[in-house]
Amino acid sequence: QVQLVESGGGLVQAGGSLRLSCVASISIYSAMGWSHQAPGKTRESVAVITREGVTDYADAVKGRFTISKDNTKNTIYLQMDGLKPEDPGVYYCRGISATTYYGQGTQVTVSS
Repeated sequence: QVQLVESGGGLVQAGGSLRLSCVASISIYSAMGWSHQAPGKTRESVAVITREGVTDYADAVKGRFTISKDNTKNTIYLQMDGLKPEDPGVYYCRGISATTYYGQGTQVTVSS
């Protein structure tokens, strides 16, 4: 059974940092990533990391967010620094293979 379990969301002040984690039950993905869904908006990709470790970021988070992975733990991370008022919402872990899988999401709230 394919599962992606996120953790690490919470409340943080603007300018602060959070680190999200996502544990995959099995390692089948050609790439994994994080997607963000702000209230009332569609889900959008913010960061992707391939099996080879190549990363890509949405323009809105470049220089502030860093995606990384630990293959030994089937885990990816999203280090979120310099959080802004437009960053809150639900962050979903995404596993990309022939089928795309999502976790249940973790809530991020930024206070001004």
